[in-house]
Amino acid sequence: MSKPRILIIEDEPDIRELLQYALEREGFEVTMAADGVAGLALLRKQAPDLLILDLMLPGLDGLEVCRRIKGDPGTRAIPVVMVTAKGDEADVVLGLGLGADDYVPKPFSPKEVIARVRAVLRRVASGAVDETIRVLVHGDLRIDPTRHKVFVGDDEVLLTATEFRILQHLASRPGRVFDRDQILAAAVGPNTVVTDRSVDVHIRAIRKKLGERRDLVETVRGIGYRFAE
Repeated sequence: MSKPRILIIEDEPDIRELLQYALEREGFEVTMAADGVAGLALLRKQAPDLLILDLMLPGLDGLEVCRRIKGDPGTRAIPVVMVTAKGDEADVVLGLGLGADDYVPKPFSPKEVIARVRAVLRRVASGAVDETIRVLVHGDLRIDPTRHKVFVGDDEVLLTATEFRILQHLASRPGRVFDRDQILAAAVGPNTVVTDRSVDVHIRAIRKKLGERRDLVETVRGIGYRFAE
């Protein structure tokens, strides 16, 4: 069985080498680039299974690299884990909006990065199952899209259509953070005129109806929401 291939685009040599060492110890095959232009060239030469992308790159920055990858039909399926400086919340939101799958704020431990990488690769591997029809099970919480029903144990949770779509969208991608615009686009469509506060109202309603399982819907301060992994 071939090793999963990871491409690291990071301009700091110490961080590149630290990540390379940690990932190779865990059985990954690693290639590296010090800037966005070189990284894109490597990626297009041989597509990796996952990209670890620093956002603060010289010349072509990480957000532009992500934009080009996700805008190209030949590379858009490559999962991206962003590496960000602490406090760059606006860049995180923008990167997730461009299609990045997860992010790790600096400073980080190699174990944390490896855990995020493995989680994203698992989600990608399971993505072959149609999320619009499969029953989602998280402990005693069940979300049945074909019947449009949600259960906690044996008790049915009565959600509105919008609340159901929001919960289904979050639960089908546990651990991934979504900003309010992404949640709204998934729940009610990209052309609906709404406000950011609408999402907060729906989330509060979902949590209230989930009762003791309300903690499954987590707030990520300054960014949005995620379903507990």
